[in-house]
Amino acid sequence: METTMKENVKLHEVITPTDLINHWQGHRGLTRRTIEAFPDDAFFNHTIGGMRPFSEMVMELLGIAGPGIKEIATGISAPLNEHFEHGNKKEKILELWDEATNEINTYWVQIKPEQFQKNIKIFGQYEGTVYSSIFYFIDNEIHHRAQGYVYLRSLGIEPPAFYER
Repeated sequence: METTMKENVKLHEVITPTDLINHWQGHRGLTRRTIEAFPDDAFFNHTIGGMRPFSEMVMELLGIAGPGIKEIATGISAPLNEHFEHGNKKEKILELWDEATNEINTYWVQIKPEQFQKNIKIFGQYEGTVYSSIFYFIDNEIHHRAQGYVYLRSLGIEPPAFYER
């Protein structure tokens, strides 16, 4: 019985909140470098096979990450907003990306470890646990960054190495 109890305790120690945020911020840094790799015009206009331009995918990520973590930390729900004024300036998108990164860091430390198992309805519409919502935020970013990689390769540009996080 004691062995089982110790094993259960260890299962809760697989990844710490600090490990998880560091993992995610590694991905965010890589996505930022992916944004930087795009020529300005292609960032806002290049598409393949009916997919959205990478700029629109990035705005989706901006609408989810910072606001999602803020909602988790504060419990205050707001509608999902994926539209940000950028004036077709990649520099503005990068500025918004950096602001979101700071917002994530600010609110992340307010999330208590016991909250990760809590059931929530993020943005008032998506049900899951805190940790499943965060995993979705990360997975969605990886998915869209991969689409950005396809775009970059189609433009003859080598994307950043995916393993350099």
